[in-house]
Amino acid sequence: MLSDIEFSYPLADAQGNVIEHRQGKARLFTETLAPEVGLELVAVPGGSFRMGTSHGHGYPDEEPQHFVQVGPLWMGQTLVTQAQWQAVMGRHRGRFVGPDLPVDSISWVEASCFCQRLSQKSGRRYTLPSEAQWEYACRGGSPGAFAWGPVATSDLANYNGEFPHQSGPRGVYRHAPLPVMSLPPNPFGLYEMHGTLWEWCADAWHEDYIGAPAGESAWESRPNPEFRAARGGCWHDIPEVCRSAARLRAKASEGDEFMGLRVVCRIGE
Repeated sequence: MLSDIEFSYPLADAQGNVIEHRQGKARLFTETLAPEVGLELVAVPGGSFRMGTSHGHGYPDEEPQHFVQVGPLWMGQTLVTQAQWQAVMGRHRGRFVGPDLPVDSISWVEASCFCQRLSQKSGRRYTLPSEAQWEYACRGGSPGAFAWGPVATSDLANYNGEFPHQSGPRGVYRHAPLPVMSLPPNPFGLYEMHGTLWEWCADAWHEDYIGAPAGESAWESRPNPEFRAARGGCWHDIPEVCRSAARLRAKASEGDEFMGLRVVCRIGE
């Protein structure tokens, strides 16, 4: 089912103060999974962006910064919830319990299995996002560290707010995920891409971007794909690792309470 949505997203200054709320619009597709359980996807427009960070402004695995072209795609409006996971996989997973909480403790292997079963159930091809797709969608058109600006605050993302980010304020440490859509969306209408849970990407892990694909496809060329990339940071992390460009190396067969997933789809292909 297709519909149009309107939403408000924040912009913040270098001290983390919200200085403006802007109105956004997006196309929404709802995939019915079970009675009263749908999976909502937002139409993310295509475009080009500078992926990663410049030298000295992030971690070495975020370099070299490079331009990537991303085509239009549909991405989960939120992390996959426990209700959505149960509707597709037939069982509950995770440390935390609640239908609107994001499913946690998911390995990359299990996340890929969810995508396969969702594809079989729907007749559409669902996958994990590539790192390029994920970072482009997370930024929402922003060149800064976060979709709303240069500094994190716990009013805008769920991380360990006991650690201030740069000149921003000390905030809240919630010690757990929040129900999805508890915090403001980004300019594309996507929720909780900074913090909450690390989100698995399709790519095999690489130590940097030397030799990375010029396009948005997942980077698979690696002799040992035992480790995969995840993005976004989590509720337990410092704000620095919740930036748009920050990356995590994680073993594909393991999933702890900090790991979740979000899906992408090319509807109409």
